[in-house]
Amino acid sequence: MDPLPRVFKIRQKIASPRLADVEKEMNAQLDRFGLAGKVKPGERIAITAGSRGIRDKAKVLKVIVTRLKALGAKPFIVPCMGSHGGATAEGQVKMLHHLGITEEFVGAPIVSSMEVKEIGRTSFGTPVLIDKNICEQADKIIVVNRIKPHTDFDHEVESGISKMIIIGMGKHKGALMAHRLTIKHGFATMFKEVLPIIRKALPFFFGVGIIENQYDQTASLHLLEPQNFYEGEKALLKKAREIMPRLPFKQMDVLVVDEIGKNISGAGMDPNVTGRLFFIGSPPLKEPKITRIFVRDLTPETEGNAIGIGFAEYTTTRLVKKIDPVPTAINAITGMGPECGRVPIAFDKDQDALQSAYDNSGVIDSKDLRLVWIKNTLELEYLWASEPMLQEAKANPNLEVVSGLQEIPFDKNGNMVVEWPPRWAD
Repeated sequence: MDPLPRVFKIRQKIASPRLADVEKEMNAQLDRFGLAGKVKPGERIAITAGSRGIRDKAKVLKVIVTRLKALGAKPFIVPCMGSHGGATAEGQVKMLHHLGITEEFVGAPIVSSMEVKEIGRTSFGTPVLIDKNICEQADKIIVVNRIKPHTDFDHEVESGISKMIIIGMGKHKGALMAHRLTIKHGFATMFKEVLPIIRKALPFFFGVGIIENQYDQTASLHLLEPQNFYEGEKALLKKAREIMPRLPFKQMDVLVVDEIGKNISGAGMDPNVTGRLFFIGSPPLKEPKITRIFVRDLTPETEGNAIGIGFAEYTTTRLVKKIDPVPTAINAITGMGPECGRVPIAFDKDQDALQSAYDNSGVIDSKDLRLVWIKNTLELEYLWASEPMLQEAKANPNLEVVSGLQEIPFDKNGNMVVEWPPRWAD
């Protein structure tokens, strides 16, 4: 076995704007919107809540609910997450609870169902399906979501308000139908076909776009009126893209990822970070170029949903034992990416997986191996890189080398060991 190169620790310097007081800012935006003059007593107002781990989403929802109730309205929360939560009403409520969104905290009931209603048809003849409770119970609809680059497609708007409307509010059946259109026609065409139908059919009140920094902290909040959903979201996506974390190298032979999960990315690990994209309706990503990926574990929060494991060539038997095949399959099939649920070659020891990744990397001499080790694709302030990348790191003004060279640390069982900063550290 050839000795692997030594590694060193890096800190990335990524712009990290942060909103000091989320509740205060949300209230201020509602005041500027003129909320008090636009709500009638007794109005039932649906508010969307998705499956992503957005740090301050529960706080934002609570502020909105409190303000609406003070005006005599009757707000209710609707899980809007396509097929997530095992594509069951109970599973989607449970997922919201994991994210801190409970009736007790936000002050409004959670109305969950997988039933949908057809509200129109595309020019291709396919039905446009939306959550039945939203269609039949809501006098007004408020859409709340994070604005960020999507994991499967490149467009003017990606993950945010418009996607929540089409995919999230469509529940399992609506998400599946929308995703089917993308296979033959692409995301841009699907958006152009489906979004206007929903916008015309339903009484949207306003949307709230949340932009987060690299620490999962709220960078900014933006209230958008329905007529400005699309154009406003285009501008916000550019802001989000500017501060999203990325790997600082364009070419790597081996990437080690400690954990993947739905709380990290909708794709388990973000293709915008890894450069790995298997979605048949989108062109391949140009960078970074990574020859082999080794994934070590699942996050507890993903509850066995191993979507994205198919992006890797190697994994561990401990990860495989944690996979729940049902939500993994539902998520992969609904998202039109069965490849993302494929299980790679698994090893009992990290050491053996790393050796195999090197053997398949195309690198002849192990001392030349360009290896990067990260916690996950969301937390990229700190990472480890191998010795061949040291001078490149030192020459990059956005990188700080914070340790000397050392051997890759393994425990007595041959598994890699490292302490990462806690995720929610301020």
